[in-house]
Amino acid sequence: MKVVDLFSGCGGLSLGFSQAGMEVVAAYDNWPAAVWVYTMNFDHPVHSIDLSDETGASSHIRQFNPDMIIGGPPCQDFSSAGLRNEDNGRGDLTLSYARIISTVRPRWFVMENVSTITRTNKLSQAKEIFKNAGYGMTQVILNAALCGVPQKRKRFFLIGKLGAPDDFISHTLSEHLSSKEMTLKDYFGDKIDFEFYYRHPRSYARRGIFSVNEPSPTIRGVNRPLPGGYKLHPNDPTDSLDGIRPLTTKERSMIQTFPESFNFIGSKSEIEQMIGNAVPVNLGKFVATAIQEYIKQHPEAT
Repeated sequence: MKVVDLFSGCGGLSLGFSQAGMEVVAAYDNWPAAVWVYTMNFDHPVHSIDLSDETGASSHIRQFNPDMIIGGPPCQDFSSAGLRNEDNGRGDLTLSYARIISTVRPRWFVMENVSTITRTNKLSQAKEIFKNAGYGMTQVILNAALCGVPQKRKRFFLIGKLGAPDDFISHTLSEHLSSKEMTLKDYFGDKIDFEFYYRHPRSYARRGIFSVNEPSPTIRGVNRPLPGGYKLHPNDPTDSLDGIRPLTTKERSMIQTFPESFNFIGSKSEIEQMIGNAVPVNLGKFVATAIQEYIKQHPEAT
């Protein structure tokens, strides 16, 4: 199955779908730092194109004749971090994504975003575009920690297939979820030599210390040091700050389930933002594997 990744970022979704056995033939993004990282890690082309130019983008994408388009339109305007305003402009890219798909008409699409997109009018508008183009849709919010990722991270997925009934793949997705959240220790085993670490809280009303015997909190686009004035929170799992440190950039990327060999380049702030924005590789692989399983069970679905 030939796949094109829109708003590809540094390639978490592309890599997950590739690991599940799908052929990613091209990617598109307009952030130079992410395009460069993608280029360094994949053999297929990545194109720097403004995807708000729906006509031009659709024409360019058609050359690859994709069976599936995947992607996560920028989510900052839907995020629970800070103030949400779906009309700031970036939210419009969700509609551009929908209109590109309705024009190119691949048999399948997968749209990924923050879970809070379900509260927005933009999602309703996008789903109407998909429905008018003939797609049946399955909407789901997945906890990455139940999908092979050592991180408590909830993400929205909308999976569409031409001519399918709504909720067509719901059962396949749910039957493969783990019964237990994956911890850092489950994932890394003896590769980690610490028990507790610091993740900067959004406010000091929340704890900042976490144990490797639980899933990581959501990896964000910033990585700050332990402040000198940090006072232990009642929910911190340790009574001492001795030896406590933040995760390294490489550790954060590996919690996002990028392989250790994945090459991140750029400024520190760019790399941290790319890692925080990325779809966890194993979460993408989970969704792609469910689609592959559905196709095996329904050969006519190809």
